[in-house]
Amino acid sequence: MFKHLKTDLSLRKIHIMLVATMILWSGTLLIASFRLTNTYMRLAGAAEERSELEKAAHELMDASDYLTERVQRFTISGDMRFLDQYFTEAFESNRREEAIAIMDVDENTEAALEQLKEAMGHSVNLMEQEYYAMRLVIEAKGYTEYPEILDTVVLSEEDMALSPDDKIRRATELVLNDDYYDQKDNIRKDMQESLEEVDILMTKVKQQELKILRRELYFVRIVLIIQVLSIFIMERLTSHLGIHPILKAVDKIRDDSPIPEVGANEFKYLAQAYNKMYARYRSSLEHLNYKASHDELTGAYNRAGYELLLSSVDLESTYMMLMDVDDFKSVNDNYGHDVGDKVLIRLVEVLKSVFRDDDCICRIGGDEFVVFMVHSSGIQQNLIESKIEQIRKGLADAGDGLPSVSVSIGIVNGKSVNGAENLFEKTDAAMYESKRKGKNTYTFYT
Repeated sequence: MFKHLKTDLSLRKIHIMLVATMILWSGTLLIASFRLTNTYMRLAGAAEERSELEKAAHELMDASDYLTERVQRFTISGDMRFLDQYFTEAFESNRREEAIAIMDVDENTEAALEQLKEAMGHSVNLMEQEYYAMRLVIEAKGYTEYPEILDTVVLSEEDMALSPDDKIRRATELVLNDDYYDQKDNIRKDMQESLEEVDILMTKVKQQELKILRRELYFVRIVLIIQVLSIFIMERLTSHLGIHPILKAVDKIRDDSPIPEVGANEFKYLAQAYNKMYARYRSSLEHLNYKASHDELTGAYNRAGYELLLSSVDLESTYMMLMDVDDFKSVNDNYGHDVGDKVLIRLVEVLKSVFRDDDCICRIGGDEFVVFMVHSSGIQQNLIESKIEQIRKGLADAGDGLPSVSVSIGIVNGKSVNGAENLFEKTDAAMYESKRKGKNTYTFYT
């Protein structure tokens, strides 16, 4: 995706962009979640309001029915308890008035309120007929204590002339006849129409809020998609400009090669610095005077070459092997120095045949040799042991007429020591441990 991307972006800029992107879209999601919550709360509020409005309409009807029941019982039984309960409902409980107040929310409920007010009007008109019936019963029973409002009720001369029993029958007829129940039906009809208006209003509100909710959900989905794409793009940028160049550089370093100067600005800077040091290192090796850095007899690096190599190798990925020819003095004494020199030449030839071209063989003393096994951080101990076994076989072969010899060896992993001086010290100690164990053997420093 970013293979041919040419940019001066730095990892710091990418990091800032990533953080800013996360803050931006996370904040947007947070705002969207609040908006979704508000929409949900409005829907829940609308449902609750619908329930309250419906309850208010039913309360008015229930109150009207309660008044009807009380007045009918009073006219039939003449029991003053029912009269007291009637007026308690009418002037203390006030359920009908409270229903009107609940319905009077705003202009949206105006239609439903009007229907409920009409129901209230029918209920009030019905109360006048109920008061008249109550007054007839009071006159028939001769009650002297009753609500003052009933004093305003004036009976007709015809009804006043009726006997007490006929007054009771007349009162009962007034609250049980067809005209009375027709007015009750009008109250129910107005209440039902009020409920229908409430249903229309709440359905409209619900549809509006659901429309808003769907729009908010779409918005959240879009934000999530953009956020995921932003994260993907930032991740690809980070990989392309940071991680991949580092992985490629590691491979190049392992191969002892310059590293590509690609990627983010910070990495380009590091690559340029490394390549400059690498170029100086390679130039130092290539331009080093051969005679000044190599042993004239064996062709191996001499002490000066050894010092240069020791100061430039990467200790973390290098093994140092120090070996000393066992009883070399006796070879010189018994066969002469010419044969001794040839033995040393053969030793170097054996070492070159065993080790890689990148590995460096040095003669640091008369019969002391060092091998730098470079770029060997992943090498296994058994591989080194197999190379030592090849060295033994090569030195034991007397086919060229030279006496067979053996070597005592010390081996140290550079990452297990502190600095170049400590590296030689520990390798030397390991080699002398091999001498102490009887020569012709090897010791790994641990």
